[in-house]
Order: sequence, then structure tokens, then C-alpha cells
Amino acid sequence: MQTPQPLLQLVTAAQLAKHLPSADWVVVDCRFSLEDPQRGERDYQQGHIPGSHYAHLDRDLSSAVIAGQTGRHPLPSQAQLNQLFARLGVHPDSHVVLYDDGPGAFASRLWWLLAWQGKSRLYMLDGGLNAWRKAGLGLSQALPSTETGSFQGQPQTEWLMDAAALNQALQTESAPTLLDARALPRFRGDVEPLDPVAGHIPTAQCLPFTDNLDADGFWLSPAALQKRLAAFNPSDTVCYCGSGVTACHNLAAFALAGLALPRLYAGSWSEWITDPARPVALGE
Repeated sequence: MQTPQPLLQLVTAAQLAKHLPSADWVVVDCRFSLEDPQRGERDYQQGHIPGSHYAHLDRDLSSAVIAGQTGRHPLPSQAQLNQLFARLGVHPDSHVVLYDDGPGAFASRLWWLLAWQGKSRLYMLDGGLNAWRKAGLGLSQALPSTETGSFQGQPQTEWLMDAAALNQALQTESAPTLLDARALPRFRGDVEPLDPVAGHIPTAQCLPFTDNLDADGFWLSPAALQKRLAAFNPSDTVCYCGSGVTACHNLAAFALAGLALPRLYAGSWSEWITDPARPVALGE
């Protein structure tokens, strides 16, 4: 009996360098800055891991924002995703490696999108581009080949929870455990640099995505991640954040720990607060 493929695996810079010549390995640069949305693409043009494609958070990994209805990074449409996978050269049997500047916040978004669409053989570069540079490996300004990928995704609808279902669940005794990936000051409502309302969804617990990493920006070991997540039952847990991006980092942590995935509230805080009737909590 064949062993099931893990939802996510880590690859070191040295391991990735050995695979770069292989046509069945696809590498995607996901660098992005919320403060300067074009910076990641500029940085990519100035130098990237040889052969890597670029995916832009706003343009490729999100659909258009509808003011007053959606969060800041709505999920892409099925057509948009299939076009993206084709442009990136992703085939059903491709090994896909994702990276960003280092923490994996934006790479995790594309990982989740691919996994949600049924893609396996997914990897994240541990330590991101910072680790690649520290290993003394070179960058390239050359654009990758333009072979069209053939992978067509099929969304797994049970991986998601929407705002209406979550709001209704919060009014019952069977409400799910909510994990908020934002930093504690934003969770408490002490500061809010991005959204017009501060605070968090009532009953949520703060689980900052940055704590999935060690002091050098590498992922914690599977055992350490298991310990961090031991209190949460994935089947009764929903992850969210500011706009459905860094929540995917916590989902990646579950995957790397060898655990089942919780559901994602993709609209997250920035969608939740578009309806003033939805409750808001402050403090811890």
C-alpha cells in the first residue's frame, strides 16, 4: 500500500539547488510587501532563484476586492487559479517549491491554494530566500521557461468556513475553536495598521504565525510544532488572520506537524468587520 503524500514538506537550499535542473520541479517566488505591493515583483526582477516563476499576492493569489463586502485578499476564482497554474507550468506530477523572503507568510498562501485544489508534491524552502543567500547560492534575472502547465484544480469545499456559518456557529454551544494568526497587539486591538476596526472575533485565541519559526527564521521541528498545536482538535478548529494570508502559515504548521488541517475562514478579520452586526472583541 502506497504511503500518502504529505500535504507539505520542507526543502533546504542545498536540496533545492540539486533539483533545479529537473524539468518536473517548479519553483515559485511569492515575495510581497503589504506596505509596498509592487516591491516583491521588483525584487524578483532584480534577482531570484534560477528558473523560478513569480506569483503576486494581489494579482495572482487573490481576486478583486469588493468594497464593503470582501476582505483585503479574497480567494481567487477557479478560472483565475487554473490560469495561474498553467502559467507557472504546474502539471499533476510536478514537484512545486514555494518561497518568499524568509518567514513563509506569502509562500504559505500559495501552498494552501494548491493543496486546497488537490495538488500534492508541495514543498516550502525552509528559511526562504534568506537561507538561499546564506548558503552562498546565486540569483538570476533571467525569466523562466514558458511551458504551459496542465494541472486543473478541484476545490475541496470542506476546507473552508464562511462568515455566515461562523457567525451562526458562535451563537451555539458547538462553536469551533478560532485561531488568529496576527500578532498579539493587533489581536487585542491595541494597534491596527491595516483595517478600519481593531480587535478580534469573539472566543478566538491568538496563535501568532511567527511563533512557528525559530530565531533564525526556520520552521520549528515537527515535534515542536506538534507540542505547539497539541491543544487544538483540527476537525473543530478554524484559522483566520487579517485577510486570509498568514492564517495559511498556521495551517502549514499543522501540515508539517503531521496533523490534519483545520478549516480556513478565508475572508478573515478584514471581511468580518464589513458587517457592523458581527460581534467584535477587544483585549485577550
